[in-house]
Amino acid sequence: MLKSLLSVGGFTLLSRFSGFLRDMVLGAVLGAGFAADAFVVAQRLPNHFRAIFGEGAFNSAYVPSYSRVVQYEGVAGARIFSGQIFSGLLASQILLLALAWAFTPAFIDLLAPGFRADPEKFQLTVTLTRITFPYLLFITLVTLQSGTLNAHGYFAAAAFAPVLMNLSMMVFLGLAFLFPNAGSAASWGLTVSGLLQLALTSAAASRAGILEKIARPALTANVRQFLSTLGPAVIGSAGTQIALFADTIISSMLPTGGPSSIYYADRIYQLPLGVIGIAAGTVLLPEMSKLLAAGKPNAALKAQTRTMALSLALAAPFFVAFIMIPDSIMRGVFLRGAFTAEAADASAAVLAAYGFGLVAFVLVRSAVASFQAHGDTKTPMMIALTAVAINVALKIVLFTPLGAVGLASATAVGAWINLVLLAFLAIRRGAMKPDLLLWKTATAVTTASAALAAFALFAALPIERLVRGLGRFADASELVILGLAGAAVYGVVLFIGLRIFGVKLRR
Repeated sequence: MLKSLLSVGGFTLLSRFSGFLRDMVLGAVLGAGFAADAFVVAQRLPNHFRAIFGEGAFNSAYVPSYSRVVQYEGVAGARIFSGQIFSGLLASQILLLALAWAFTPAFIDLLAPGFRADPEKFQLTVTLTRITFPYLLFITLVTLQSGTLNAHGYFAAAAFAPVLMNLSMMVFLGLAFLFPNAGSAASWGLTVSGLLQLALTSAAASRAGILEKIARPALTANVRQFLSTLGPAVIGSAGTQIALFADTIISSMLPTGGPSSIYYADRIYQLPLGVIGIAAGTVLLPEMSKLLAAGKPNAALKAQTRTMALSLALAAPFFVAFIMIPDSIMRGVFLRGAFTAEAADASAAVLAAYGFGLVAFVLVRSAVASFQAHGDTKTPMMIALTAVAINVALKIVLFTPLGAVGLASATAVGAWINLVLLAFLAIRRGAMKPDLLLWKTATAVTTASAALAAFALFAALPIERLVRGLGRFADASELVILGLAGAAVYGVVLFIGLRIFGVKLRR
């Protein structure tokens, strides 16, 4: 399982690195003005629906259901099952696309009501949303095929697929002179990438002999069981998206550049969240599902705690960096072209607020697997809705005094509430069992994090002075030096701590 986790993490890291390049191009071309705000909302609408009906909800219901069908009916029966689900998804997504195209202005009024005050921004957002929405259809089908591949232990294609999105958008941005504006070019790049990703996962599933066998949707026992778990999963996933919808709605009322500052901070924040948290959840859920189906509950619990220990060790240095040097990060990555120093400062404040919730967000995916691997999607749903209710209430309270920073702070608080409630109930039910390895790892990680924070506190200013004479390369050089030196400090202290406690995470 560790090999699979590192494989997914490696490909996801490649995806995030290419995503960095994509966002650097976006920042340089679009900056943080009204065109960037329009694109942020245009790509966020299909991505909200993708997260509700696709990745989050679908995988949590589909992977355990598919694993059970493979266990009892073999690959042939599983191909028919996946084909029935594929047909149903395709029909539902075509209907949703038609509705989105017909009522795009109403969707924008709902999602970004503040844009109505600027007719040019509103109309551009409507146009870009109509371009980006077909991406949802393609990526939802990609999610199904990714779940099928993951259930059979094939992780590479699904983990690599997002790289195609980043490459596609960069190519289209490079051809922006052929489009009305750069936002239009980026939107077309996003939609075309969905088709490319679908081609990739289809080819991978075909080579593995597990490509779905297209079948007419039918309410078989397997499909009914899948739907019974999908409903609560959709509600639970929608709960998280409600908080993100609230971010978009409220941020649209900020001055121009507000939605963009949240977007750019979120892109940095998503690096460890995607590489570590999502990779861990992607590998852990099918692993626990298979072990439980095989009657090995203790092995499933050990797999979970080891995954959480490794996730914690990998996420902690990002947490320290986001809290201690957010300005250096945003300036080093984005400060060029149309992306100004003022935009970097605004995004840095949002990144620091997001950072307080990073560890919780990373561990939530592993904690949710405690319930999903047992086919229980209702409990995570109720917990998610509780956390979201508190999250949204805090957003409303903090928006006026803190602006975009208040929205990010509320998101961080909601993540911790979600994790604490999940862990509490899972431990009570015996679905999670933190062992000595986890506690030893947490102690070593805390010590290494303290050392890293001290290094960042005392080294940031001398390094800034050192690179000051490098001109336009100063910010990027400062970030690289801080990052490499900080990684060395954290790695050495963590290695020593793990050796003292006798912890070997590779086993």
